[in-house]
Amino acid sequence: MEFYDESVQTAIDSQNASYIKSKIREKIARTSVTVCMVSALTYSSAWVDWELETSFAKGNKLIFMGLKNGPETIRLPALAKQLGLPWYLWDHDHLARLIEAK
Repeated sequence: MEFYDESVQTAIDSQNASYIKSKIREKIARTSVTVCMVSALTYSSAWVDWELETSFAKGNKLIFMGLKNGPETIRLPALAKQLGLPWYLWDHDHLARLIEAK
């Protein structure tokens, strides 16, 4: 499996949310799967919510994974709860199978 990482590697030099969203939207446009790394506070990020909603509206498959040494209980972002999507412990091979099961 090969990853094509479209995450924002360097900070976007702007305080303008519309501009930042346009730059992130360009990256989302080139993807078909969105993997959300969940932690104890992921659910509380408005940016995560927006990125997930934008990815879902585009038709991306959404996958939620967390690290095994993370919190005992994970609160998923609103869209994941709304769609009834599960989260998985990080496992590269399992992620590959989830992506291929598209």
